[in-house]
Amino acid sequence: MSLLQIEDLSLSIHGTDILKRVSLTIDPGQIVAVTGESGSGKSMTALAVMQLLPIGASIDGAIRFKGQDLLTLSEAALCALRGAAVGMVFQEPMTALNPVKTIGDQVTETILIHKAMPRLQATERAQEVLTRVGLPPDRFPLSRYPHELSGGQRQRVVIAMAIALRPKLLIADEPTTALDVTTQAQILDLLKGLVQEYDMGLLMITHDLAVVADMADQIVVMRQGEVVESGATTHLLKHMKHPYTRMLFEASDHQVILPDPVDPRPLLQVTQVVRDYRLPRKRLFDAPGHHRAVDGVSFTLNRGERLGLVGESGCGKSTLTRAILGLEDVKEGEIQLNGQPVFTGHKPNLAVRRKMQVVFQDPYGSFNPRHRVSRLITEPFHLLKPQPIGSEKQDRIAEMLTAVGLSPDDAGKYIHEFSGGQRQRIAIARALIIRPELIVFDEAVSALDVSVRAQILDLLVELCAAYDLTYLFISHDLSVVRTITDRVLVMQAGQIVEQGETEQVFASPQHAYTRTLIDAAPTLPDIGQYVA
Repeated sequence: MSLLQIEDLSLSIHGTDILKRVSLTIDPGQIVAVTGESGSGKSMTALAVMQLLPIGASIDGAIRFKGQDLLTLSEAALCALRGAAVGMVFQEPMTALNPVKTIGDQVTETILIHKAMPRLQATERAQEVLTRVGLPPDRFPLSRYPHELSGGQRQRVVIAMAIALRPKLLIADEPTTALDVTTQAQILDLLKGLVQEYDMGLLMITHDLAVVADMADQIVVMRQGEVVESGATTHLLKHMKHPYTRMLFEASDHQVILPDPVDPRPLLQVTQVVRDYRLPRKRLFDAPGHHRAVDGVSFTLNRGERLGLVGESGCGKSTLTRAILGLEDVKEGEIQLNGQPVFTGHKPNLAVRRKMQVVFQDPYGSFNPRHRVSRLITEPFHLLKPQPIGSEKQDRIAEMLTAVGLSPDDAGKYIHEFSGGQRQRIAIARALIIRPELIVFDEAVSALDVSVRAQILDLLVELCAAYDLTYLFISHDLSVVRTITDRVLVMQAGQIVEQGETEQVFASPQHAYTRTLIDAAPTLPDIGQYVA
């Protein structure tokens, strides 16, 4: 008997069709990956299994777990099932965890809610599963709070909560999207080890096809609420039958060719920059300690050049970026843009800051949803003296929206009316509208689907040709960095351990840490011919 059987599952919310006759099967010890673009129904399929559906949902078909149809169970029976027999790992660990409870309390709570064992045994089980996921109590005591852990460590806590009662089925919804490559590799190895150790089924939801190809036994490809193709991983990769499947895999390995810089002259010069953070006192009268986040970093970014910055979480990328943007002062060293210091004394030089713009990771979170696009993309105008007004302002808005592949008519819309990729295009338009000398892309494509990501990369190439862009591209996706940058910096523990021409660094890394990053990154296998 299969562990989980979804048969002809259809789901609508307030009359809108979300899922259409979805079917898939998971056996014990098997990893099944569900992949597809945003809006394809991947996450809603997982929520349907857990019966965590919104108000107004109407469902038809069958979801059988160990032969029992979950659609016929009462809420009390489902509550007994969730967390005990079926566990779930959510995409964003910080929102999945309670910030005011310790990690020990949160893992223990999962056990106590189901009355599986007394509190003392529950605490011992919590220590056991936290150790199993790589958080031993001697280094990560149960008294730690989520904010005291890194992103990868928090994800391990969420996994510990999900496996505390050794469920037969584990659902992982984009568990590695926001993680750097080495942490992602560790989490994926952990999940594979748990499947083998506990003989449980794993339903993996992800848009990262390199991850899918590496660890899944079966692949289910969804589009607009329907399963368009499914099968054993090795067979599907060699004998794809649906053009949408091939499009997804080809977009995952999308390569672009950047135009040559027009006139490479030094624009951004970072010289021996040091940035420390003060640590809390361990005892009342102890001197406070310091953590060195950036340690003697030096590099030059030429005008018209595209520079990548890679490294694990906590390596100092974000701290260095904030210093470059004039948002955080440095202890030692100097940062200059076009020969002018970013800091005057210990205050930011506003004349220099006006020449830099940022494109953030989350395009929706970086906009005010109450304002129209015309106002959103003209926010940087307050930096200009005088500010464009009247027809000049409208012409600039139309030019930027057209440059990023949108229509001037979109200026009157609100941000919620756009898809994720369109929102990121609007974010790029906002960064470009005052013609900055430097743009910082901070994980600007990591949250996007593979097909949308390919479109944004093509857009950047077009903008480089049209506007001679100079940018610093920060990302943990090494395949993107390799194709969209001219040079790359590799950062570890606050220091630049390797830098050089991008292709040279990736093809022949000189530092052991760079080799570790490259080896940890999942790669797509060769795919077979399309079978009509």
